[in-house]
Amino acid sequence: MYRLAIVDDEAIVRKGLCSLINWELLSCQVVCEATDGQALLDRLPDARPDIVITDIKMPRMDGLE
Repeated sequence: MYRLAIVDDEAIVRKGLCSLINWELLSCQVVCEATDGQALLDRLPDARPDIVITDIKMPRMDGLE
């Protein structure tokens, strides 16, 4: 099973991606949600995602950085 991180500064988008998609059917497990790129970097040692779905425009560190 692939480990998935969802990164977006809007909580409703994160919750929607988590709940509206059947990740198990796609052989994925959501292991981390983060509000921006820096928050994801802070959690990487524990979360260790295989896939990251990220927003591009976010505060502190955007999705391209």
